[in-house]
Amino acid sequence: MAPAGAKRGILERLDAGEVVIGDGGFVFALEKRGYVKAGPWTPEAAAENPEAVRQLHREFLRAGSTVMQTFTFYASDDKLVNRGHTQRFTGQQINEAACDLAREVANEGDALVAGGISQTPAYLSCKNEIEVKAIFKKQTDVFVQKNVDFLIAEYFEHVEEAEWAVQVLRAAGKPVAATLCIGPDGDMNGVSPGDCAVKLVKAGAHIVGINCHFDPETCVKTVKMMKAGVEKAGLKAHYMSQPLAFHTPDCKRQGFIDLPEFPFSLEPRILTRWDMQKYAREAYTAGIRYIGGCCGFEPYHVRALAEELAPERGFLPAASEKHGLWGSGLEMHTKPWVRARARQDYWVKQTPASGRPYCPSMSTPDGWGVTKGHAELMQQKEATSKEQLKVLFDKANICH
Repeated sequence: MAPAGAKRGILERLDAGEVVIGDGGFVFALEKRGYVKAGPWTPEAAAENPEAVRQLHREFLRAGSTVMQTFTFYASDDKLVNRGHTQRFTGQQINEAACDLAREVANEGDALVAGGISQTPAYLSCKNEIEVKAIFKKQTDVFVQKNVDFLIAEYFEHVEEAEWAVQVLRAAGKPVAATLCIGPDGDMNGVSPGDCAVKLVKAGAHIVGINCHFDPETCVKTVKMMKAGVEKAGLKAHYMSQPLAFHTPDCKRQGFIDLPEFPFSLEPRILTRWDMQKYAREAYTAGIRYIGGCCGFEPYHVRALAEELAPERGFLPAASEKHGLWGSGLEMHTKPWVRARARQDYWVKQTPASGRPYCPSMSTPDGWGVTKGHAELMQQKEATSKEQLKVLFDKANICH
């Protein structure tokens, strides 16, 4: 039992069957706000613009999040060095700042702090297990020093690297969650979702699931496959889902990164808050109890999750006070035809138009078919040269 006055931990909540609401996508949200550079997607803003990161944490908390995940995506030293972000701040400074911000806001409510690590350039460049684990441990040591509540290994395309990450995190003595950015086809080497989940549980993960790369429908489907694999193997785990806030029915194995709209023209694909309520219910019905979001998820999306699952949680988030369930605030609108939309059945049946004449309903994703070890994925510190770019442009034209 937790000491009097102490917050209950992640496993204590999940073991009790409670719903845990995650937060949303920091790199995409902060890029749109002008604090993150698209391409590197590194989190130097935690040290460089702490007020922006703090405010986003606070908005997710108000919307109903019960986890404040540290803004440490791609905050491993090899990634930061490769992308030129160690001149002003060290990796340790960025990770420490992110932990402090998450803890500050978590303490304003009944929220937990999760320290997160993600896939590394070192692995893609074929560094060995010892070298990659050393990178993970350096981040993990900061999380332990800052006493985060639990740890997350997220955004892994290869289950082997995710296993290494889980092993390092588990050695820290805290609960561990692990999410892959894969779909029903499995990881980049073709390992099935079910087999991936079994490997992660055996490596020491208490919670397994999916984040990023695909939409909620695809992610829930994939987590169900993971759950089936774990149960078939006679193992036990909790399950989580943190998908994109974009529709991706046309995506293949590598997800939305292959879409020609990535990353600057994805807005026509954004899910509505009503889509989010549907996702929350489908995830809950599938046995997923840690339900959150990744890229594209804004606070209003998280609020929709919390509102849909309010009966199970026993309360509505504070952010609902101004909103009103199912648009009930529209009852006060000056136009009668808008007031007529203040009802659930109107929004549930709504099929939003894009407003773009002759727009395609689907895209043709890029299909370069390269992964770990391929020459085109070898990571380098120097900026891409004009000669290298010409080769990429030429190949892109051929692929299309």
